[in-house]
Amino acid sequence: MPVWDDLVGQDRVREQLAAAARDADALVTADANGTAPPDASKMTHAWLFTGPPGSGRETAARSFAAALQCVSPDRALGGEPGCGFCDGCHTTFVGTHADVQIVRTDLLSIGVKETRELVRRAQLSPAVGRWQVIVLEDADRLTEGAGNVLLKAVEEPAPRTVWLLCAPSIEDVLPTIRSRCRHLTLRTPPVDAVADVLIRRDGIEPEAAAAAARATQGHIDRARRLATDERARARRATVLKLPLRVADIGGCLKAAQELIDAAAEDAKQIAEEIDAKETEDLKQALGASQNGRMPRGTAGVMKELEDKQKRRKTRSQRDSLDLALSELTGFYRDVLALQLGSRIAIANEDVRDALDRTARDSTPEATLRRIEAILACRDALDRNVAPLLAVEAMTVALRQG
Repeated sequence: MPVWDDLVGQDRVREQLAAAARDADALVTADANGTAPPDASKMTHAWLFTGPPGSGRETAARSFAAALQCVSPDRALGGEPGCGFCDGCHTTFVGTHADVQIVRTDLLSIGVKETRELVRRAQLSPAVGRWQVIVLEDADRLTEGAGNVLLKAVEEPAPRTVWLLCAPSIEDVLPTIRSRCRHLTLRTPPVDAVADVLIRRDGIEPEAAAAAARATQGHIDRARRLATDERARARRATVLKLPLRVADIGGCLKAAQELIDAAAEDAKQIAEEIDAKETEDLKQALGASQNGRMPRGTAGVMKELEDKQKRRKTRSQRDSLDLALSELTGFYRDVLALQLGSRIAIANEDVRDALDRTARDSTPEATLRRIEAILACRDALDRNVAPLLAVEAMTVALRQG
């Protein structure tokens, strides 16, 4: 497959990246041959990919990284970089290319220490590939100190180093950094395009693919999970019952607690899948004995891992709760569409009875206030308000309308 095939519904971005990849190839070729580089190159050393959740920011960055490392013989004969088959493309996508560093975090932030290591690596010349590529998938999670460390590297990059930064919006990145990047904005992919990729790439039945794509409103990763994971479907069903359970204060508080518990259970399941293997691998690497006793001097390393796992669990719980709030927003968005007689497609068609009932029993003004209450809850969580208090305040506001 060409590297761009998974970049769903982003034709304009795809064309810009393909043009930049062609110019990048010309720059490397000119450098190798000792000839003058091409004029007006569309290639630059730093890129910022922004777009709403599910738009494919990380996919675009990885696809571009693969195109930059493409070594297909067809490319040498004038073909497009990014064949998808050659060693450069393949190793980039599977994460084993020596000159492509994919950086993501399971934690709430990326600190100075990790960023300094990235900057150090960025100063190296490519070992086997054509470019040294750093893909920072969570640029919005850089602390202020880490952002300042990164700024120097973006201002004065090594000749063959490319920074590919991803963030939800341009405002999520320090102004000094974003002003030095070429900005590409991705849009939410059309629902039909997401359903098509689920069918074509993941082998999901057409009816299930269409339902998942519609329910997640074009979020590719969430649509895939909803179509393939029974737990995700059960959790979503629970969330969408919440609007009918806030008739009194007792119901509000109970619904809030269940929402928090569901997020905690999600985080626990993720931790169980990762933590045990991660801990065991570290123990073996440190030389643990058969009875589990650790060598002297390793307690600090184990404590560091435990702290990291706790922070990751907190991030997972926040992410799960944020997803639930997004689904609630989608529910009330459908309610508002019904109340206003809009022609917008209903996302949560599987709970149409609940949508109709809520639309009949309230007004568009009340629905807007409920959506604002959900957004206020998300803002409170961002300010580190205790999750249970934030969600309880939201459910009470949903009751009042």
